[in-house]
Amino acid sequence: MGTARATETTTYEEVRRRKLEENKKKLEQLNLGYLSVALRESVSPKTSPAKQSKRKAPPLPEECMIRRRSCRIANLPGQSYKEVISHDDIIRPVRIYRRRDLLNRVYASDKARAYAIEKAEALQSQLDPQHPSFVKPMLQSHVTGGFWLGLPKYFCTSYLPKHDTWFTLVDEDQEESKSLYLALKAGLSAGWRGFAIAHELVDGDAIVFHLVNPSTLKVYIIRASGCDND
Repeated sequence: MGTARATETTTYEEVRRRKLEENKKKLEQLNLGYLSVALRESVSPKTSPAKQSKRKAPPLPEECMIRRRSCRIANLPGQSYKEVISHDDIIRPVRIYRRRDLLNRVYASDKARAYAIEKAEALQSQLDPQHPSFVKPMLQSHVTGGFWLGLPKYFCTSYLPKHDTWFTLVDEDQEESKSLYLALKAGLSAGWRGFAIAHELVDGDAIVFHLVNPSTLKVYIIRASGCDND
């Protein structure tokens, strides 16, 4: 009984050994070992082309860089495009406006002011009535500081242009000056300062403006200081 079992075990092991040898020979004939290695290598992770394209090449040394330059300007020094700030851009000239000394303003007395207005109205009454006129007493704002001369609203609406116009001011010596009339503000602006200073106008003086043509005003000056002489 025991001998029979030993014989069966030996037979089984022999059959198993022969099967393993046969399978090994078949694998060698099919080259499956080589194919498995090749398959593992083919599926191994590699860097994608997209990532490879993002890699930047290291910069070349400056001496290795080739600059294309025309033969005509090859020997000229290199052009610098760096922004250069000039001294004139940093330091700007400061404008100094010279004005009359406002601390030495002369204020007319009520008597002198009334005198100038009365004389101006008397002169106005003698002018040609076909050409409109008006009397304008001078204040400090007209002859110092701002030098702005507002004109009577009714006069501007009735007789003066509806748009800005350069007027010619003619004094009693027939000397002419230019002044800009601002229609919306109803007054004389540019040029009036020069006229006031040239004719030494002061607070209290009275002026008769006579519109002799659409853009010319004849100017008659009555001095408030004349009150002391009378």
